[in-house]
Amino acid sequence: MTKTFMTKVMVFGTFDIFHPGHVNFLRQARKYGDYLIVIIARDKTVLNIKKSLPRYQEKKRLAEIIKSNLTDKAVLGSLRDKYQVVKKYQPAVICLGYDQKNFINQLAEKLKQFKLKTKIVRLKPYRPKIYKSSKLK
Repeated sequence: MTKTFMTKVMVFGTFDIFHPGHVNFLRQARKYGDYLIVIIARDKTVLNIKKSLPRYQEKKRLAEIIKSNLTDKAVLGSLRDKYQVVKKYQPAVICLGYDQKNFINQLAEKLKQFKLKTKIVRLKPYRPKIYKSSKLK
């Protein structure tokens, strides 16, 4: 019997007002492996980072991602430790959006701390002047 190895790819996002930019983001991320894990930001985390609550609550945003059929697994992030999911799933690649600049240094430090050789990839924007949730509100 041959053993099959999956290349796990992880992405993080708020995914408020799910739009074509998000679809493009997930499709780009999918190209880096064969098992895509999407981590949905919790409402409290969004409030802390963006200083406002998302339009849609976390469970609705999670349901939209699952309904899209663009991911193999979608989960809500942890309220206590946003890096807990990285340690749990140990992705080979973490894809970040062009606008996700807040935690890249912390993420790199956590990967070292967890002794993971996870590659961090910055994805290309898809029509950012049109498709950005903050502009669609």
